[in-house]
Amino acid sequence: MDGFDLLKRYIEQTLKIQCGNYKEDYIKRRLLSRMRSTNAADYNEYLRYLKANPPELEVLRKALTINVTEFFRDGDVYDVLRKEVLPNLFAKRKRLRIWCAGCSTGEEPYSIAMIIHEMMAQNKELSGQIFATDIDKVVLAKAQEGIYTQKAMAKLSESQIHRHFTKLADGNYQVKDHLKELIRFRPHDLMSGTPISRWLDLITCRNVTIYFTEKQKDDLARLFHGALVSDGYYIMGKTEYLGRQVENLFVAKNSVQKVFVKKE
Repeated sequence: MDGFDLLKRYIEQTLKIQCGNYKEDYIKRRLLSRMRSTNAADYNEYLRYLKANPPELEVLRKALTINVTEFFRDGDVYDVLRKEVLPNLFAKRKRLRIWCAGCSTGEEPYSIAMIIHEMMAQNKELSGQIFATDIDKVVLAKAQEGIYTQKAMAKLSESQIHRHFTKLADGNYQVKDHLKELIRFRPHDLMSGTPISRWLDLITCRNVTIYFTEKQKDDLARLFHGALVSDGYYIMGKTEYLGRQVENLFVAKNSVQKVFVKKE
């Protein structure tokens, strides 16, 4: 077994990150970045460095599971959610089931929860349940805690901050319980072949599949298709796309914002 394979095995055993779930060149680019930072000449030397310096494991985890997220990231997508997707779904049923896959540190599910809570305030019959999942239990714990810095609040209005957050003594902000009650955070591996639930009305999986192989992307699209109700929505990241093998499973409702509806 060569150095790269040995290093991958060690990563899978210690960090519980399945390297096979990512493109090989992506893994190699992330590793090369850390090797340069630690002056490791090759994979074997970096493996020795990892074993001798446990703090590097957490640095490597962050490098491999890039978690770039923010509240209401790509605002146009949330405009479509607020004005079209959620009203269309609520017109058919009063309680929605939503899966936010690859939720990272929680900004996305909390953003969706804010919209749903505002709609619930206007119509007491409406309610929603958001399943927020990620393979990384460290970021998932942060999401569940729901504490964010003042910098993280940049895209939120004063009224949103006042309504949905409590300012803490250290200057950070904590999500209020009325939003937390709408969300269930759970660890989940998107490559497991099993959805977090079924009969879902909406699935968002944004800026996650860019690290996957074409086959993995197609398998995931099939998984989402099977988990959605007949008129359920699937929203992906702006730079992501449906492969030719699975594009017949969905109908584009907004091709710019990558909003699709399940096709039977």
